[in-house]
Amino acid sequence: MQLIFQENIRKQMADELKISMSTQCQYVVTCYQCFYVNGIVSIAMEYMDYGSLVDFLKTVRTIPEAYLAAICKQVLKGLIYLHHEKHIIHRDLKPSNILINHRGEIKISDFGVSAIIASSSAQRDTFTGTFSYMAPERISGQKHGCPSDIWSLGLVMLECATGNFPYLLGDSFYDLLEAVVDRPPPSAPPEKHSPEFCSFISACMQKNATDRSSAQILLAHPFLSMYDGLDVDLADYFTSAGSPLITFDFLAL
Repeated sequence: MQLIFQENIRKQMADELKISMSTQCQYVVTCYQCFYVNGIVSIAMEYMDYGSLVDFLKTVRTIPEAYLAAICKQVLKGLIYLHHEKHIIHRDLKPSNILINHRGEIKISDFGVSAIIASSSAQRDTFTGTFSYMAPERISGQKHGCPSDIWSLGLVMLECATGNFPYLLGDSFYDLLEAVVDRPPPSAPPEKHSPEFCSFISACMQKNATDRSSAQILLAHPFLSMYDGLDVDLADYFTSAGSPLITFDFLAL
């Protein structure tokens, strides 16, 4: 990936590279090296040949609970590493930033708006990221911490399960702000999903950040263990349902 960037985003680029180069976890996309030559930054990153969950959902539309639980386990392990070992808030967790490969591996990517915090209880107040997946405290401009990533995870899992984003897209920012802050949080349809999945989504999507379960607690949720007795093979699922990417994407800023 090559990036041609303007001077006014140099610091953001440096911050992202600092975070990417500092992470060493099997559930986070590896940044191997970066080079700066003649105003161009080239980044050598781990190649995830099946793209992102966005790409995969275009093919399958929805993901069955058993496979979704297996995917969620890996995402949560990545978040545990970021939140508790590196004290990093991702702040832009969404389907396009969750990458997959033919080995059935799931990895978190894109640290463009991530923030390093002093401790697991510290908070930030900068307003950056994708509006649609922002937690109530973030989209309203309040201080936020690791629980904001948990809200985003709940939205991602709900979107993967139902095939639809829980909020109406295309509305103005203020309509989205009202929906996220003032209306009840989205939930999984109980007539279509297991009580365990509905409970998991509820644990993620609490309006009050302090009421949300942490990534560590969620990893022990019954939804993630209820399919352990089944032969859930993500590698076979991805390769049978989708097609690998055949080209690399280049982003120029």
